[in-house]
Formats: sequence, structure tokens, C-alpha cells
Amino acid sequence: MLHPILTVDIVPLTLRDGQLCVLRTLREAEPFAGCPALIGGFVHTDEDAHLGAAARRVLHAKAGLADLYVEQLSTFSGPDRDPRGWSASVVYFSLSPIECLQPALDHGLHLTPVDAATGMPFDHDRILAAALERLRGKGAYSDLPARLLPSVFTLADLHEVYEIALGERLNADAFRRKAMERNFLEDTGEKRRMAGANKPSVLYRLRSGHAVFDRRI
Repeated sequence: MLHPILTVDIVPLTLRDGQLCVLRTLREAEPFAGCPALIGGFVHTDEDAHLGAAARRVLHAKAGLADLYVEQLSTFSGPDRDPRGWSASVVYFSLSPIECLQPALDHGLHLTPVDAATGMPFDHDRILAAALERLRGKGAYSDLPARLLPSVFTLADLHEVYEIALGERLNADAFRRKAMERNFLEDTGEKRRMAGANKPSVLYRLRSGHAVFDRRI
């Protein structure tokens, strides 16, 4: 009996020019050589202490990336998703500011707006859709979208990134009030003057730990 194929796939998401984008690579080997695809690789049972370690190893080896925020998404499995045989992939997704992905771009990987990242091999379209569903679902009740921002940001930056991540318009005044009520922001004591603004804006950072809210933001 053949053993199932076991892999990890990673969905790195970021913002570029006001659009939510996914980092993809071109497959070097068959099947589907030359096709844009999510970053993935086989689990190495002789060196991976656990699946999270496998995901981080693959990110580093294939994209030059380390220390990204990653979260396990789901497992995708079945006899038809890989032409080489019955396979299972444990999928992770990451959210980060674009600066953190620069090593991958230097490696030749590329960013694609999520709405245009279609026609990928295996079941990568379905995996990307699941990652976006997680972001839009959990993002409404947590600080998850804020991880797309740099380490310090204004409330206007935060409002914009939530609108992009959730795919909907949010009343600016109500959003700012709720963001402050949720107590997941920390005032840095610094300010930044935005173009066209009458006064400088306060700069915030995320409080340590992960915040999950009891109500939608």
C-alpha cells in the first residue's frame, strides 16, 4: 500500500497599493512546472519536530522568510487533489506588512491581488478562498487584520486595513471608538503628520499577545 503524500502549504497575505495580495511562487518541478502556486513542500519527518516547524522550514527554504506571524488554517486531503496520489496538506496562513516579505520578492516570488490569484494547481484556489474566509470571519472579532500593518500606525491606517481585510466599508467614527474600547492598542507617545492634516496623528502599536473581542469591531 502506498503511503499518502504529506505536505504543508502556506498562504502569505500582505497589502500593496491598497490591495490585499498573496505571495506566490512558480513551481519548478512537475506536476504543474512553471505554474504560479502557493508556497509548499513535503514534510521531512527526519528533521521537522512538528508541522509548524515544517511550515517555517519551507518558508525559509523557498522564500527566504523567517519570523512571520503564521496561523494554522486547516487540512486539505483526498485522492484527487494531487495527480501523484492520495495527499494531505496542512495549511498555514500568514499576515505581515509588505516589508517583511521583501526577502521573498528578492528570491523571485511575486505578489498577486487575491481576486486575480486564480487558476492555481492542486486545490490552491480553494485553499486561498479558505484563508480569506478565515481573515474576514475572525478579523471582525480580533486584531488579526492589524498584523498587515507596520509595527506603528495611526487609527486611520488601522481603519483602512480593516476595510480592506473585511471587504466592507466601516464608519470611521464608530470604528475608532470601538477600536479604543477593545483595548488592543497601545499609544507609543509619538505622532506623525499626515499629508493634508491640520494636526499630527497619534501613533499606536498592538499590545502584546493576541486580542479576540467579544463583539464585532
